[in-house]
Amino acid sequence: MTSSFARTRIKICGITREQDLEAAVEAGADAVGFVFYPPSKRCITPERARQLADLLPPFVTATGLFVNEPYEVVQRTADIARLQLLQLHGEETPEFCDRFTLPYMKAARVVPGLDLLEYGAKFSSARSLLLDAFTEGYGGGGEVFDWSLIPKAVAARAVLSGGLHAANVGAGIKALRPLGVDVSSGVEQAKGIKDAGLIRQFIAAVQVADREAAALEAAADADLQGTKS
Repeated sequence: MTSSFARTRIKICGITREQDLEAAVEAGADAVGFVFYPPSKRCITPERARQLADLLPPFVTATGLFVNEPYEVVQRTADIARLQLLQLHGEETPEFCDRFTLPYMKAARVVPGLDLLEYGAKFSSARSLLLDAFTEGYGGGGEVFDWSLIPKAVAARAVLSGGLHAANVGAGIKALRPLGVDVSSGVEQAKGIKDAGLIRQFIAAVQVADREAAALEAAADADLQGTKS
């Protein structure tokens, strides 16, 4: 038996500047996020997002974060900015999400009592669930939530978010083995202003956690094979 552990995908959200996008790409990010939620200090226009997205190399995904926007607004923004993935953070219904031809992630603000298995089944067409802390606003609160609320079956298709930074992301990966991780405030000097050094530290921490988790899984597989022989 070989290890089934896959590399954790990494998204750097709230990109507003060319140098921050370049730092994320150079450090090894799989996706960058542009915020289209007007109350956020990280919000940018579709035209600005297009300028930034045009700098992305192949295989780095341009993602747009929306909160309860009308279908026409999301679609027009996606077209202008050339988005490749939608991140829907509000009270959008499955029927609303399924209207788009672009793939989407559906955010869940995790609180005790939220049935994530039911939530995942409800949004079965989502490319993944983005699990974030509950705040009075939507996203970007920089708060860690109780990871024990996440069932293993949900974690396997989830992107972990909420208060992540270089010092704690490894623990999240080892505990949950999520599909991916999403960071914004944990790699910032100020809201919307990223720190290239923090981005590098965060991505390096993810890579170390992946190697350690894969080694542990391989050792467990070897022990299992040994008991069978």
